[in-house]
Amino acid sequence: MNWTQLYNPLGNLWLSALLAALPVVVLLGLLAFFHVKAHWAAIAGLASSLLVAIVVFGMPTKIALAAAANGAAYGLFPIGWIVL
Repeated sequence: MNWTQLYNPLGNLWLSALLAALPVVVLLGLLAFFHVKAHWAAIAGLASSLLVAIVVFGMPTKIALAAAANGAAYGLFPIGWIVL
């Protein structure tokens, strides 16, 4: 399935950039200001990134979930490589 990303889905570059930065703000805000445990902050960041990708940028759900799985595998591979 092909999907072409829209870099300016809201018609305003600044608003699109702010919404694209929302998952990072959620993750760091929960860690720094609300002192949430890292794994819960990461899950909240993942949820907000999926929400922004699907709702704002119009990414198909199947591709968004595949991208999340790819990111998880890409992050876990070096850890597994060191452990084994």
